[in-house]
Amino acid sequence: MSFSELGLSPKVLEAVSAAGYTTATAIQAGAIPHALQRKDVLGLAQTGSGKTAAFVLPMLSMLEKGRARARMPRTLILEPTRELAAQVEESFATLGKNHNLSVALLIGGVSFDPQAAKIDRGADVVIATPGRLLDHFERGRLLMTGIEMLVIDEADRMLDMGFIPDIERICKLLPFTRQTMFFSATMPPEIQRITEQFLHNPVRVETAKRSSTAETITQMLVKTPHDAKLKRETLRQLLRTQTNVKNGIVFANRKTTVALLEKSLKTHGFNAGALHGDMDQSARLKMLNAFRANEVTYLIASDVAARGLDIPEVSHVFNFDVPIHAEDYVHRIGRTGRAGREGQAFTMVTKEETKYLKAIEGLIKKEIPWFDNGLPAHIEPVQEAEATPAPKPRRAAARKEKPQRDLQPEGESKPITEKPRRSAEPPAGRSHDRGSRDTPPMLPDAPNDNSFHDGNMPAFLMRK
Repeated sequence: MSFSELGLSPKVLEAVSAAGYTTATAIQAGAIPHALQRKDVLGLAQTGSGKTAAFVLPMLSMLEKGRARARMPRTLILEPTRELAAQVEESFATLGKNHNLSVALLIGGVSFDPQAAKIDRGADVVIATPGRLLDHFERGRLLMTGIEMLVIDEADRMLDMGFIPDIERICKLLPFTRQTMFFSATMPPEIQRITEQFLHNPVRVETAKRSSTAETITQMLVKTPHDAKLKRETLRQLLRTQTNVKNGIVFANRKTTVALLEKSLKTHGFNAGALHGDMDQSARLKMLNAFRANEVTYLIASDVAARGLDIPEVSHVFNFDVPIHAEDYVHRIGRTGRAGREGQAFTMVTKEETKYLKAIEGLIKKEIPWFDNGLPAHIEPVQEAEATPAPKPRRAAARKEKPQRDLQPEGESKPITEKPRRSAEPPAGRSHDRGSRDTPPMLPDAPNDNSFHDGNMPAFLMRK
């Protein structure tokens, strides 16, 4: 469907045409007309399907009337990551070039003061991560009573990152009469509950099956040993077999693994860079810009980047670790095969990760084939490593032998006929009942057994 058929304003259509867009995607064609009618929209679509333009374009058309007031923005867009928020700001700069709108980007990792100054002057659009938005609100620098339209983007990622309590709080601070647009690639039960609570008679626009992957992505599995060193070697061999890599993203589950992979790939001659949550905002943006400009071929990233990247021409995705949450797999491989382009996704699987793989295949309702071509033979057999049981620790054997060495000491031994002074048999007259602590021991009956002297003095005190 052409954008001219969606009811957008002439200014917006002119910017769309200048940006080189001619035909609307399925999510755009389904969501934009309802958004222009001020209806709540629940959009379910795969990553890379054009969700950003589905809410930016109608928002631009509606913002042509009216103006923002100080500290009272007119529209609010919530994003789970700084990168995605920054990319939405770029979309407003491109598609809203014919509009004189003020856009405020409220994200962490940068100073509060420039953000607060922009809000003070009046912002038509606020693009924010939930935490930084609430920080401005709690400082009294932002009022949300004038919000006309709320967009919650990547809602399932909000759930994964623990933002749902913040989302619920923000929604309660906004006017009841606002319009809400809610976008997500998957629909977990918790997200379903949120939509029922904060959306009013929403129009459901579902352009693909829930938690499905794009048909343009070729998915493959790679058998991988559990040993960390061999696993990194498997990755390097896999990268060498792919001769058509324009650029690729390597995903790992842990930040420490990201740093280790970056060092390993660089050591072996690969053009690689890293992106993870501990980097400050300027370093993250610098790395993203280098990756977009093809200055970096392989970007090693943790899941913080799984939904924060909008790079249309990523050719490959490599999962060094199988994601623990099955839905993260959908978002990871969704970084390739975007906007109808072809892409390839490889997932390295150890024997211990097969349970996560089964959950992924159950979610996408598809069995992923195995890729073995071109990899060295010593990397493939995972079962052989497990067939031979690991040797038991020698500590147990050492403990068993120790008493024997004590019984038969080397060299001259002490006579073992002497025992401690305590007699094996109790003294005459002493009670055998050790359980009764209140009964004092009885004195010896015979006064001449060398236990006493002169009837009252112990004999050992009289010895010289």
